[in-house]
Amino acid sequence: YIVSKAVLIVSEDNTDIQKFADLKGKKAGQSLTSNLTQIAKSNGAEIVATEGFNQAIDLLTSKRVDATVNDGLSYLDLKKQKPDAPIKKVDESADASHSAAVFNKGSEDLIKAVNKALADMKADGTYLKISEKYFGADVSK
Repeated sequence: YIVSKAVLIVSEDNTDIQKFADLKGKKAGQSLTSNLTQIAKSNGAEIVATEGFNQAIDLLTSKRVDATVNDGLSYLDLKKQKPDAPIKKVDESADASHSAAVFNKGSEDLIKAVNKALADMKADGTYLKISEKYFGADVSK
């Protein structure tokens, strides 16, 4: 029901980092328990350990790191809540993480009803309206 990609986030005035490959030799604020850290590492970033998204953004805005590879939905939420935050997204992964609802086995009728409701919401524009209200973008793809 929702899709998120890894995004590369830098300070709004950064012109050196435009894509993941530009992380080589740069400091990236990353949670050590996150799968997204591997993207930064594989692109040659020096990892600066953080406790999560908020700390990574704090380090970025205070210029103690050059970038962070993080969850696209978290980035969209932050920019929706704080549109003037001095950061920007410069790249995103091709692969996406798809989230779904979990149901008990044997709940086929409920699964069908939820899938129909989601399909109806997408068809009539309700899903897009909700998506844009909370994230400022279409988070279904």
